[in-house]
Amino acid sequence: MNDKQHRIEALLQSILRLLEKRRGEALGVDLILDKLAAMDLCPEQIGDVQPQATRHDEVLMKAIAGIKAPELSRIASSLHAAKDDLVWREDNAQFYPPSADLGAGYTKCNLHTILIGPEACGYTHEDFSLGIFMLGPRTLYRDHNHDAPELYLNLSEKSGWRFGTHQWQDYPAGSLIWNKAGAPHATRVYDQPFISVFVWLENIKARCNVINFDDWTEIEQYLAKHE
Repeated sequence: MNDKQHRIEALLQSILRLLEKRRGEALGVDLILDKLAAMDLCPEQIGDVQPQATRHDEVLMKAIAGIKAPELSRIASSLHAAKDDLVWREDNAQFYPPSADLGAGYTKCNLHTILIGPEACGYTHEDFSLGIFMLGPRTLYRDHNHDAPELYLNLSEKSGWRFGTHQWQDYPAGSLIWNKAGAPHATRVYDQPFISVFVWLENIKARCNVINFDDWTEIEQYLAKHE
């Protein structure tokens, strides 16, 4: 492997080691680890892709710098080292129908990179996806669902979540969020960018569906007012 591949492999292994430590804490962790165990993740199999930078690099650097929890320190340092080796993409059109109303905040600043999955920086897999996801500060990721069961490992200090109701709850760094297939969920981001590990376990080519809630405008106006 070249130096770039070593850095990507180190990032991936830092994530997998933490998930292994958290085995049994959420249904999705065990399912994901079981699927990973069946994959050929030998270092010799890691790809050598051309990096792709992002217009959101300043926000991304701030998000990585904001990963402060001690248990996440290895992920933070590995992500910082590998940031410029990765392929960063925005997902406005990739995962949603063209008519989906995602809101101005989300389309303004969202970002992801894939470490395992189709067109991955690391290992190719056609029906599994593991990577890093970021949202800009003061953003509402509107309520939506998808056929892919999904796990978030939150890296940023605080983010707001709701699951099919109007009730919001804040989650700290290191928390695990498991969204079973079809389960509605939404995220709101406060002063600092939101960054997380995400995994889609299967059905990753199915489109996402936006689920209308009547308080989007109120939430987005509140977030914008406090920029």
